[in-house]
Amino acid sequence: MFTTLLVQPIFNILVIILAILPGHNFGVALIVFTILIRMLMWPLVKKQLHHTKAMRALQPELKRIKKEAKGDRAKEQALTMELYKERQINPFSSFGLILLQLPIFLALYSGINRIVNDPNQVVSFAYPFVQKLPGVQELAADISQLDETLLGVVDLTRAALSNGVIYWPAMIIVILSAIAQYYQSRQLMPKPTEKKSLRKILKDASEGKQADAEDMQAAVSSKTMMLIPFLILIVTIRIPSALSLYFLVSSLVAIVQQTIVLRQDVEEMEEIADKSARKEAAVEGEIIPPASKTKTKAKKSTRKSAKKRKRR
Repeated sequence: MFTTLLVQPIFNILVIILAILPGHNFGVALIVFTILIRMLMWPLVKKQLHHTKAMRALQPELKRIKKEAKGDRAKEQALTMELYKERQINPFSSFGLILLQLPIFLALYSGINRIVNDPNQVVSFAYPFVQKLPGVQELAADISQLDETLLGVVDLTRAALSNGVIYWPAMIIVILSAIAQYYQSRQLMPKPTEKKSLRKILKDASEGKQADAEDMQAAVSSKTMMLIPFLILIVTIRIPSALSLYFLVSSLVAIVQQTIVLRQDVEEMEEIADKSARKEAAVEGEIIPPASKTKTKAKKSTRKSAKKRKRR
């Protein structure tokens, strides 16, 4: 069932891209495939990022609930769940993207292994209608036309470390994928005013001091931010470097997506603040132009002053 429902469809999408691309370069096809998958997940990514920001915004409320509960765990949990319900937040929804990516990765790993072990499966494992594509028929006639490298530089069928031998082109991709994953996680990390280490929190807990939920979450997130790239490094170092390339491209696209969403959130907050300021001013009889117009006027005046300087 896993092969029929996941491996074969994902494998065929990759084969279609491979057949369409001139030169049938496996590395370029994998990059295009990864970008396509991340674009298809865009609505879920956007929802998860908004959810992450909403959870951060609730931290002051959660602190208030903790003080109000005064150590009563049942009351604290009840008030917390009531707050989540009121703000329409599901604390477990952030796992959706992870759960979606895991089967895609496993299916891709299975599909890539098929190509590594037997390149002819590009044709034999494809759907009948895919086999009729001109590019696939070219590969069926001569499988040596399949370029299993990344632009002729990295052999994507080789692992970064095999039998004690380091294949440096693949090792560079593995290291870059771990760095990109670290930056992707760091981009979403909150910046607490006073950061406590996990060891300090656990030490305080052993002395009977109650740990603050925000401090605990920040400490665990900090450790996880280091752990995930390390796990990716360990897992991908001994498997075909095509998987490392997938992780690298996926993380780079995710960083771009997160930057776009976070920037949009800042602009939306500025617009909301601008509207509220103009409403308050209207009540007092003042007129404040919208922020967008003010920015436009500022740009125009800057351009005029620059032209005057040039004339002088």
